[in-house]
Amino acid sequence: MSVDGRADEPSPTEQTPNSVSSEDRIVTELLESAAQAILRVDQSGRIVLANRRAEEMFGCNRAELLECAMEDRLPGSNWDAACWGDMGIGAGLVGRRGDGSEFPAEVSLNTIETAEGTFAIAFVTDISDRKQLEEQLMRAHKMEAVSRLAGGVAHDFNNLLTVIAGYSRMILDGLAPQELPEYTELRVYAEEIGKAADRAGALTNQLLTFSRRQLVQSRVMNVNALIAQSEKTLRHLLGGDIRLTLDLQEPLGNIKADPDQVEQAIVNLALNARDAMPGGGEIFLQTAEVGLDEAWAQTHPSVKPGGYVLIVITDTGLGMDAEVRKHVFEPFFTTKERGKRAGLGLATVYGMVKQSGGDIQVLSEPGKGTTFQLYFPRNADVVSQAGSEEPAHLARQSNDTVMVVEDEKPVRDLTVRMLQQLGYHVLAAASGAEAIEISNTYAGKIALLLTDVVMPEMTGRQVADALLPLRPDMKVIFFSGYAEQTTIHHGIGSGVNFLSKPFSRETLSRKLLEVTHGRES
Repeated sequence: MSVDGRADEPSPTEQTPNSVSSEDRIVTELLESAAQAILRVDQSGRIVLANRRAEEMFGCNRAELLECAMEDRLPGSNWDAACWGDMGIGAGLVGRRGDGSEFPAEVSLNTIETAEGTFAIAFVTDISDRKQLEEQLMRAHKMEAVSRLAGGVAHDFNNLLTVIAGYSRMILDGLAPQELPEYTELRVYAEEIGKAADRAGALTNQLLTFSRRQLVQSRVMNVNALIAQSEKTLRHLLGGDIRLTLDLQEPLGNIKADPDQVEQAIVNLALNARDAMPGGGEIFLQTAEVGLDEAWAQTHPSVKPGGYVLIVITDTGLGMDAEVRKHVFEPFFTTKERGKRAGLGLATVYGMVKQSGGDIQVLSEPGKGTTFQLYFPRNADVVSQAGSEEPAHLARQSNDTVMVVEDEKPVRDLTVRMLQQLGYHVLAAASGAEAIEISNTYAGKIALLLTDVVMPEMTGRQVADALLPLRPDMKVIFFSGYAEQTTIHHGIGSGVNFLSKPFSRETLSRKLLEVTHGRES
């Protein structure tokens, strides 16, 4: 007893057996509940202590771990030098499980001096999830870089195609009245130039879709209805040796996308599946509603949590290895023979899905077939009704005045000639400043402004904004070699009159008729 009648308390250095046992239990509980694998290693590199997480991570029970050298579980780590030299071996290591499988590991070390000698305490973390996310981010950044390049190339190429296709059409028109044999042969040459330009234009449009710079006609739609409409055509394309099985969830929520692009994506994936089954096989086309949570969004860049409509296309074909899967959505990447495909089909599907705010995943192994999963954000709006197409108008004679603003001289000269052939009086400007100057000095009425979107110094939107207050009755048509992200950045969103390059004289004529018949720009 103490002098004041209270029981004496042990000093910090004079612990009772019960208190020591209690602390040991706490230490043991901390060790066993740790999220990292914790290993105690002696100077010979042998494991002498392991916690529960170590058993789970390395796929061994504790007795098996205690029979191992650290080199067995972390091969190639130069364990002795790391433990007793630099004290810490960091990331970049590979852990080996009891069954021989491996995983990326990160290790930190501390040494402890005891009466029995010096020991190392290793804290091991399985960084598989982190590595997977890093690889996904790297692929996303790579795809974005390729996307920007593809969009820029397509834009410049579309300017060239506009000129090539336009002048080949004019040559054909000029040769049409001539009946001499040499003119017939020249007509064939001009027709082949036009056909080649059309094919090249289709390729650049695919590049623009991949790069998400294509102007799309999005509307609320039901995927099941789309598949029902295209099922007959799809079965015909696949042929008799491919069995198509549909499993469509009913009811199915709506999505907002370009119906033509969604249908083309399904066709592209189905044709790819057919090519992977040269001896015949089966394709399963499924739809379903799914919810993607925060955990999914964290491991899939650019995806937001919420409700999605899922389209799944599975085949029983040859499958793909990991290396092919890494590159499968890149433009011009193909495993097919030279000349069979351009390698833009899957790139186009990727761009369309991403442009619609969705996500796309591929699951495949050699010999086990392939599954593509397309996720589209579910849309609560009612299905839009597609407007009826207007009849084609191949030409329109008019004496209206049209102002053309285009910084590329070949495209500007061609557009002027097209408009003049249609009967329009044309004012041509190479820049926004020149367009304003012409407007200020021209006393007559300018019925329509036809302006490129992306130009130096002043964009097409800025040109229109400068001229419309002075000429409020003037209609406006914007045109460009690319659209969507780039044109939105330059002030051209939905609801405007837009003409994509390359365009023909017939396309230009239809757009002029459409705009001048009461539709506001």
